[in-house]
Amino acid sequence: MTGSSSGLGASIVKYLAKAGASVAVHYHSEKTQAEAIAQEIINEGGNAKVFGGDVASLEAVQTLFAQIDRELGPIDILVNNAGIDGKRALCGHDNPADWEKVIGINLLGPYFCAREAIVRMEKKSRGVIINITSVHETIPWTGYTAYCAAKAGLSMFTKTLAQEVADKGIRVVAIGPGAIKTPINKDVWGNPETLKDLLDKIPMERMGETDEIAKAAVFLSSDLASYITGTSLFVDGGMLLYADFKHGG
Repeated sequence: MTGSSSGLGASIVKYLAKAGASVAVHYHSEKTQAEAIAQEIINEGGNAKVFGGDVASLEAVQTLFAQIDRELGPIDILVNNAGIDGKRALCGHDNPADWEKVIGINLLGPYFCAREAIVRMEKKSRGVIINITSVHETIPWTGYTAYCAAKAGLSMFTKTLAQEVADKGIRVVAIGPGAIKTPINKDVWGNPETLKDLLDKIPMERMGETDEIAKAAVFLSSDLASYITGTSLFVDGGMLLYADFKHGG
């Protein structure tokens, strides 16, 4: 479970642990938070270990999976959650290094992790890979070309990889969250004006909670979803329904 030291990742890893999975709580820079989450899981009777590493580095990912092998055993479920929005900037007025950083974490990271997971899952002829994309795999977002390109790319990576490994007992799916209430976007939901603007875009007229994404992840990783692969499940309160059209064109 990459990027599980806070926000969506923390909620997902807790729910997977409650469902009986032994979980790897991964962090890049927030070691203390990751350790606190792992301890919470252990206190509730679960099994959790903490691992660090930069998912945008192939060498770091290879080291990460080797450590997980030693401490938890071969992987059965991979959740590629680590990601960043990046700095808001219009194309041509941005910094290419910032663009590359977003692509590295949001797209190369899931690729590096998936290739490590697949060689392990193939040996057991089973496994599930869940990629956390976004409604922005479909909806453009001015100022965030790298983020949207990465999420759209991750969506097609999900589909193509699912096609490649379907006959090996491995399923590959994506979850596309909409506006989910997390500390990272508190500047939006903590301001009445920006919150109103956001809610106008959501037919259900509320933000989602992190546990609503976590429950979707538990479902998709379970046998209840045994015939689901190569698709994105959007958990967005209807954002992709384009709320502006509710009252006609």
